[in-house]
Amino acid sequence: MNSPRTLLTLLFGSIIGAAIATCFEGFGVAAVNAEYFSAGESAAVYRELDHGQSPLVETSRILSRIARVVMPSVVHIDSVRVVPSRGRVEETGSGVIMTSSKRPGRYIVTNKHVVNDALPELENISIQLVDGRIIHPTRFWTDQYSDVAVLQIEVEDVEPLRWGDSDSLEIGNIVLACGSPFGLSQSVTMGIISARGRSSLGIGNRSGVLNQDFLQTDAAINPGNSGGPLIDLQGRLVGINTAIASTHGGNEGIGFSIPSNLVQHVVDHLLEYGEVHRAYLGVKLDPEFDFNAAQQLSLDKLRGARVLEIYPNTPAAKARLRFNDVILEFNGVEVIDESHLINMVSLSDVGKMAEVTVWRDNRRLTLMVDLTGRPTR
Repeated sequence: MNSPRTLLTLLFGSIIGAAIATCFEGFGVAAVNAEYFSAGESAAVYRELDHGQSPLVETSRILSRIARVVMPSVVHIDSVRVVPSRGRVEETGSGVIMTSSKRPGRYIVTNKHVVNDALPELENISIQLVDGRIIHPTRFWTDQYSDVAVLQIEVEDVEPLRWGDSDSLEIGNIVLACGSPFGLSQSVTMGIISARGRSSLGIGNRSGVLNQDFLQTDAAINPGNSGGPLIDLQGRLVGINTAIASTHGGNEGIGFSIPSNLVQHVVDHLLEYGEVHRAYLGVKLDPEFDFNAAQQLSLDKLRGARVLEIYPNTPAAKARLRFNDVILEFNGVEVIDESHLINMVSLSDVGKMAEVTVWRDNRRLTLMVDLTGRPTR
């Protein structure tokens, strides 16, 4: 049986094959289907290629222009940490120059795990710009629950990348992954969004990551790409590359990125408040909620997040959520699973009322929840 990746490869092959066939339409070369061209026929083909247009050539030009406008904003990061048994250990990663409406200046956005072990000694973090300059951050902010770090730099003559809308991405959209895989700076790979809303990946040191709503892509992401940008065809940031699923440590066609809308929310809060203010419900959700459990609750399909426990003196308790409630919608958005709900709640404004639709006793019920800030513990 063909795997989904094999089928996807065959589909891309068919598309490219059709585009190549289009390129040669109208050449008027009788021996186009022959194994080799004669010298005269090759010359005719070269003349057509020099002066003609084709979908592949135009696509190639667009991708090249995107890379040229994006790569000056991509940086290589070296961080040094001291290990008692091994001495100084150097780790590499990537980052991207961004701005925020909450604070003036230029900032490097990367993964917390890229620089975490080198902090708080800022001289242990070296940032290489596209022109070869080596700089050090002057200040930093980190958020362990999203694995995002923000490094302030005092360089103004650098061009920041533009924020994109990760919510607008659809499965199959073409994206570019930029960064420094294996320390090879200024690298670009291409792929598609192969899935959305990935969570509970169990990879690396992500056990402390609360906001697990990763984009999955087959654009090649390798060690050293962590913290680098995922780019759409408008040349805008739609994700921060954070992890790979691999049995051998290299690219195997499954990489994960933090959606840009989540990253921008975290960056804005870090720069405005010094921390991320997260709303919460105060419930324990069922991570094993499956189709059979949904059927037992008379749901027509697997959807939503099932409540296992309501903690006292929390927004959920005050709104009278109950055990076995299935939260179907949050502020009018259908809930996919428990990770999706956690993300939507934690990215909501603290102190605002939220409309929550639950499935209880075989009927839909709407409750209003007064969201408060998540406790620091």
